Amino acid sequence: MIDIIVKIMAELLSLLGLATKLIEQGRLCKCAGAYSWPVAQCMTATFAKKLSGENDVEAALQRLDRLTQDETRMVTAETLGVVHRLESNMRVAMEGAGCPFRCR
Repeated sequence: MIDIIVKIMAELLSLLGLATKLIEQGRLCKCAGAYSWPVAQCMTATFAKKLSGENDVEAALQRLDRLTQDETRMVTAETLGVVHRLESNMRVAMEGAGCPFRCR
């Protein structure tokens, strides 16, 4: 789990580096923070669209998406394992304590 989180953080840093490089090259607007909230939202959407058009950024976003999907699968599997162990432990405890309910 730690390995996948480290990979996700590395990919995020890579994306930030690519975005910074594009801003420095003047291909993206630097002034989104100086406007009111609705204008800033619009500029953020424009910024995201411009980023998604860049091949390097698009590839990095796809890698990040794949990594987050892998993380979701790992978390789901881990959660299922914990629930299964909990259910097994409860069953043993209830059978050992002479459960007054109709335990199977």
